[in-house]
Amino acid sequence: MADVDSFRFLDFATTRVVKAWMSREPKRPVPFVPLRKPLSQCRVAILSSAAISRRDDTPFDLDGERRNPFWGDPSLRTIPKDSQAAGLRVEHLHIDRRYAERDLDTVLPLRRLDELVDQGIVGSSAPTHYSMMGYQLDLQETVQQHLPPVIARMQAEAVDAVLLVPV
Repeated sequence: MADVDSFRFLDFATTRVVKAWMSREPKRPVPFVPLRKPLSQCRVAILSSAAISRRDDTPFDLDGERRNPFWGDPSLRTIPKDSQAAGLRVEHLHIDRRYAERDLDTVLPLRRLDELVDQGIVGSSAPTHYSMMGYQLDLQETVQQHLPPVIARMQAEAVDAVLLVPV
């Protein structure tokens, strides 16, 4: 499991304030929707929070995060299902990226999903997968601006389930 240091760019006092703030956040139920058909008939997409982008795509905004460690790039990136590790980069400042560099499947399990498809456990892999930058303290822009086109694309690609890969 990757080492996560959510407070890497924060000073001691700010870290204490954020941890106190987090402890006051109320617990909420996790929404659960049962699958409408067996997993072996489902098309599955992956959404990773490891800030993965294609090398030919716009990188995530790391300079903005360095300037303001309470901010993270709210946008999402698309990753074709046949992507190879050499064509991708992991751009997250709050995780130890060495794990992903050694084995991309630790943060974007495309090959593992292919194995499940080959074994008949999962119906098919979606043509497109997605990544966003985790460590978002305010998801409003992501939810309002960046997720609707992703949801529309998933619907167009007949995605039945999404595998969330939080890092």
